[in-house]
Amino acid sequence: METLVRLAEGLGRFSARFVPSAFAIAVLLTLLTMALALGWVGAAPPAVLDAWGGGFWELLTFSMQMALVMFTGYLLALTAPVKALLEKVARLPQSPRSATALMAAVSMALAYFNWGLSLVASAMLVRFIARRRPDVDYRLLVACAYFGLGATWHAGLSASAPLLVATPGHFLEKQLGVIPIDRTLFSPFNVGLTLAAVALLTALAWALHPSPERTVRVEPAVLEKLGDFVPPRKPQGRLSPAEWLDHAWLLNALFGVLGLLWFARHLWLNGGWKALNLNVVNFTFLTLAVLLHGTPARLLKASEEAASVLHGIVLQFPLYAGIYGIFKATGLTDRIGELFVSLSTRETFPAIVYLYSGVVNYFVPSGGSKWAIEAPYLLDAAGRLGVAPEKVVLAYAWGDMATDLIQPFWALPLLAVARLEFKDILGFLLVAFLAYLPLVTLGFFLFG
Repeated sequence: METLVRLAEGLGRFSARFVPSAFAIAVLLTLLTMALALGWVGAAPPAVLDAWGGGFWELLTFSMQMALVMFTGYLLALTAPVKALLEKVARLPQSPRSATALMAAVSMALAYFNWGLSLVASAMLVRFIARRRPDVDYRLLVACAYFGLGATWHAGLSASAPLLVATPGHFLEKQLGVIPIDRTLFSPFNVGLTLAAVALLTALAWALHPSPERTVRVEPAVLEKLGDFVPPRKPQGRLSPAEWLDHAWLLNALFGVLGLLWFARHLWLNGGWKALNLNVVNFTFLTLAVLLHGTPARLLKASEEAASVLHGIVLQFPLYAGIYGIFKATGLTDRIGELFVSLSTRETFPAIVYLYSGVVNYFVPSGGSKWAIEAPYLLDAAGRLGVAPEKVVLAYAWGDMATDLIQPFWALPLLAVARLEFKDILGFLLVAFLAYLPLVTLGFFLFG
């Protein structure tokens, strides 16, 4: 155990000295992608420049959807019922090790149901655990809160690629048909691998906790900043009509009832829970947040706090969209895909797709958009090699989330809440990644 701790601390010291901010990483990745397009693909410099600048705005809709995942999830986490539940969970750990293990397990369980909920609720749970157990290593606690994005989200109920190919009318239906989720998400392989990954990372979270003399505790000033949400007080005395509306439950209740009626009707008319998508999930989170906050005044104050974690997405998503534009317009994705396909056989193809998807995900951390680019040639190669398409879908999904563990983009909201930099938790995340990668790679070699 102490060897793992020393390894994580050594990697942490290295990252603290040499790993820049998430924005700097995005710029460096942009330059690397440009160099690959110029030197490997042979794209003309003006074409690369046009692809980069033009790509900046190709993911605006997706950017807003992601911002709303953060915003609505944060709003929901600030409601009284969710706060009460998280506080009960925070009382469970009886030691620093059990605190980090619980944090890891909760993060991965939440991400299995919805990755946005995992990010926001895990960030809130960090607050409550850090207050109750100031003896926990704060860096490791925050790192464990990020485990769900690297281990379970794309194997669960908000998985982009598996849910897409299970939807009639999807863009690959003529080539692929419809693949029901009992062949992907609910297959014995996927369920078994998910349970194995959760068990491994939960045990690792326990083992990684440093001894008391090596523990880095949260600073009192930081802990003070992780304050509870304080709802606005209702004015005393006779209220004006405007004040009465802002502090009454009537408008929130009406909005909530209408939203829940729409949600139920949408599911009824479109095949039940299979009709869920990103927009429906965001709408549902917003409806629940409005309903559970109770009054417009409380909702508006919570909105101010929820908006404070969006700066990373607003600033950096255009940069990743620019990288996406280079991959899409210069043929770089095809070149990389051809290389990996040429190195594979029928037996090794799922593992090759898994590793390839992980590499590309580090440059373009967008599961849905990346699948639209990669799927046609990956599935075509799978057909030539005689590999079942559901194996390609699962290999893509697991690879897409694997490198999230060491990719800073989706950690931004969590880090904003925790008041840490990505380099502060990267050492622990690298150890988790190095333990997790062989397990899943072996799984896909056997799957092949």
